[in-house]
Amino acid sequence: MSYKRAEEVLPREVLELLWQYVDGQTIYVPRRPDAHKAWGDDTGTRRNLMLRNRRMFEEYRAGASVGELAGRYFLTEKSVRRIIRDQKD
Repeated sequence: MSYKRAEEVLPREVLELLWQYVDGQTIYVPRRPDAHKAWGDDTGTRRNLMLRNRRMFEEYRAGASVGELAGRYFLTEKSVRRIIRDQKD
């Protein structure tokens, strides 16, 4: 996250209003609700995990055991079982 100087991006009236509440303090301004992105959208992590899980399920259907998949993908057997269950749906 990068910081911007308020006096460089906000009108003077807004600055004066902010000073009434947070004079000199650091505040976080969240994204607009309509601009919110889901986890992993920017980095591609969500897509990568979806592809990994699909590949894992195909390997399971081809005969790989839960233990083999857990070792190959560095997951617990419980996690592998959950992924397989979710992929069946």
